[in-house]
Amino acid sequence: MTAHDPAMGRVAARLNEPLKLPGHSLDGIDTQRLAKRLVIFTPGGREIEELVARARVALPGLAQASVVHRVVSHNPDALWAIARKRNFNSAAPKGEGFLAFLPLNHQGMRKLIAGELDPSDPDLSLVTSQHEKPAGIYVWAAFAPGVLVGGVPLAFEKVWTPTYRDADLYSRGVTVDGYRFLDALGFERGASYGGVTNMHMHMFRRSSAAEREKHPLYDGYRGAVSPTALSVTVARTIEDMMRVVAMRSAVYIGEQECPYEEEFDGNDFSGTNLLGYVGDEPAGCIRIRYFADFAKIERLAVRKEFRNTRLSFQLVRAAIELCRTKGYQRLYGHAQRRLVKFWSRFGFEVLEGGRELVFSDFDYVEMVMTAPRNENAIAIGQDPYVVIRPEGRWHLPGVLEASSKRAVSRPSVDSVREKIA
Repeated sequence: MTAHDPAMGRVAARLNEPLKLPGHSLDGIDTQRLAKRLVIFTPGGREIEELVARARVALPGLAQASVVHRVVSHNPDALWAIARKRNFNSAAPKGEGFLAFLPLNHQGMRKLIAGELDPSDPDLSLVTSQHEKPAGIYVWAAFAPGVLVGGVPLAFEKVWTPTYRDADLYSRGVTVDGYRFLDALGFERGASYGGVTNMHMHMFRRSSAAEREKHPLYDGYRGAVSPTALSVTVARTIEDMMRVVAMRSAVYIGEQECPYEEEFDGNDFSGTNLLGYVGDEPAGCIRIRYFADFAKIERLAVRKEFRNTRLSFQLVRAAIELCRTKGYQRLYGHAQRRLVKFWSRFGFEVLEGGRELVFSDFDYVEMVMTAPRNENAIAIGQDPYVVIRPEGRWHLPGVLEASSKRAVSRPSVDSVREKIA
């Protein structure tokens, strides 16, 4: 579907230009703000034909509409239409632009990197089905003229779901603007897969499942690799709690004018606080409290200057994953009414028959979600050393395991008698 362009000579020249740091990486875009003006939806048959016809005027090398139909029938997640909200009619949706993906299996990725994949008529045996995890995702085509370009990050959210989030993203810039756009989104020039490199492609690296198992989302901070890197960790020290207090004071007391005693409610040492970082700067936090058969996620705060990042998403996902690892399947929260849509992105739903609440001058609704237990959830009968490891570091040997290598100290009978006496 990717188009070839007569400006390829200028594109090649751009490879020799210095790379500018991206100002709005895919990991650093406020999609909530974009969603106020734009809509993303799955187009139907006639909409696909009209979208492709419109795009082929600007990009004559695009695949035929019949090919797009065939791919979308195989995997509906391959195409997402973009429209301005003011023009959108849900009864008769009409797209103005689109973003297309090819989720590829291992063989498909090998052919892509080798330059043997035909994007104008892809072999469906190389494309994964809708519920199959891909080895990599090829950004097949983007057509988003004018203000519609803001919908591209919204469409990219569709490949941050559990099925797709482990797969790296690949693309090929075939115009000067295409190269600039990929650079701005944080794609690297030069792509690799399976030890093979293609310097004519771009790549956006994401953590693999193996890497996440090594460092779970809730224990990702190890000192930042870049000033824009996002990470989350458990607050374990008094200094960490000082960071939490500082951020919640800035957000809730400073911005929302919440009284001190209402914000710091006596529950901060009865649960788990997670810290979010942008680079090495503490930028957000969230709290989890535990009850018999559910966990409550609450007190999400992100500093104002970092709300153009995806840190709020990372904090919520980390909190959910930590709860799942502790064995919780029922999660609960009180969401400000204006943020119901935000929480619904993660699977939360308004509690049927639940109450509306008002506290600290805001209105709230009860929300719940059911999350499957982590396959490695902590349970009795497993390694007993795991439960005495530091909170959120159950994947790493703890200091008490190291102490087990020392000889066991058994007091003598005489010393026991002396202590009794």
